[in-house]
Amino acid sequence: MTDVSLQQIPRTNQKKPDPCSFVIFGVTGDLTHRLVIPSLYNLEATGLLPNKFCVVGVARKRMSNDDLRNSLMKGLRQFATQPVEETVARRLLECVTSIEADPEDSASFDTMKNELETLETSRSIGGNRLFYLATPPVAFAPISRELGRTGLLKEANGAWRRLVVEKPFGTDLVSAKALNSELLKILDEHQIYRIDHYLGKETVQNILVLRFANGMFEPIWNRNHIDHVQITVAEKLGVGHRGSFYDATGALRDMVPNHLFQLLSLVAMEPPIRFDAHSVRSEKADVLAAIQSQSEADALRNSVRGQYLGGKIDDTTIGDYTKTEDVRPGSTTETYVALKLTIDNWRWAGVPFYLRTGKALGAKRTEVAIKFKQAPFAMFSCTPVDRLSQNYLVISIEPTEGITLQFNTKVPGPVISIDGVEMKFRYKDYFKAEPATGYETLIYDCMIGDNILFQRADSVEAGWQAVQPFLDAWKKAGAKGLEPYKAGSEGPVGADELLKRDGRSWRKPG
Repeated sequence: MTDVSLQQIPRTNQKKPDPCSFVIFGVTGDLTHRLVIPSLYNLEATGLLPNKFCVVGVARKRMSNDDLRNSLMKGLRQFATQPVEETVARRLLECVTSIEADPEDSASFDTMKNELETLETSRSIGGNRLFYLATPPVAFAPISRELGRTGLLKEANGAWRRLVVEKPFGTDLVSAKALNSELLKILDEHQIYRIDHYLGKETVQNILVLRFANGMFEPIWNRNHIDHVQITVAEKLGVGHRGSFYDATGALRDMVPNHLFQLLSLVAMEPPIRFDAHSVRSEKADVLAAIQSQSEADALRNSVRGQYLGGKIDDTTIGDYTKTEDVRPGSTTETYVALKLTIDNWRWAGVPFYLRTGKALGAKRTEVAIKFKQAPFAMFSCTPVDRLSQNYLVISIEPTEGITLQFNTKVPGPVISIDGVEMKFRYKDYFKAEPATGYETLIYDCMIGDNILFQRADSVEAGWQAVQPFLDAWKKAGAKGLEPYKAGSEGPVGADELLKRDGRSWRKPG
């Protein structure tokens, strides 16, 4: 196959965004260097940034434009998903301007407003603004309040103003509601883009297409044909240098209300009446709100939490979690969680959803496995049941994006002998796709005003409502029930027992 450069990829069905200012708070941070700027570079390389565009980097202490551009270029060379073309990089970074602002200093935001308006006028950009909060969550509300006070978020004269908020969006139900309330005093819901990079992945978006664009799947996508659903997000890396953040957060808060629930909602939602942001997000919010609330006793019974001990993963030795830098001695923070959830609606009544995620596991893997009910075996009574393959539809997101269908077929020969086979679709085999960060689609959608891939306030709160019983039960239980597991293993034994008592087991990767 002939190699195709980024500049050659056709983009005939994608429009250029309106002219706008892209204002990044936390421009000196890791997120900006690792993901935001490489994503903007990829968009520039494919011709999907506005013709009139500027990047405004906001930091607490002023930097010169040259110092900021040099720092961003260094990060781009380190984190770009493909070799950096100097002409493309220069074209992007030439539009970068450094501005100082500190939410603890209101006057600095007044100055920032004047500088931003002067910059927009000089570049004939107009008044469209996208504010990206690449900051710790504690800064979300203070920055938003100052932006609101200065009128920088007010939409007028046909200009749009949008605010991008990174996860975690709250740390529990109470804090999520408080943050939503704070932001909605300043902005309308359509202006808020709660970003989750998982929804920028092609396979995650393809769940909607798989379900609703194929007549073969929708008729069987219900309790009559599906036995259960497994959602797995396994990571090989330990906590590393994020000990302080992770010890205050844990696996459940870090992954379940956002990443795993985004996957669950796409798999379980009802068909939207049309493919637009309001309809899709309403159905996703409804299915999260339908997750059955659990008592404290049920929450303990239907959950497993673990914490990794030292071990070896490939050639890397990982120490005990509690010996990680900035982790409290004797910490009971979980690095692994498995949950059993049920959805209280007509489609999914009686169908369990098993979710698991963890750090320092033996293999990196993100997948959704749909397990179909077994066919009657009377016809094949001579074949032991355990020899028959289970019928799975597996949507793989990492490390390889694709879809696998697992079913039974006859082995060639004069007698009826049955074996399991797989039909595999891999994106890389069918489509020419350049390496990407996963943020490109999301940032582009922010600029064109399409919030279909972003969480709405009610969806965020429904997610926290579903996990709050587990947080409350674990807090009361303390260290009781926290299972150790060795780094490089598949996780705590209790996770296997969670399914075993239902007569089920986790799917083994092929």
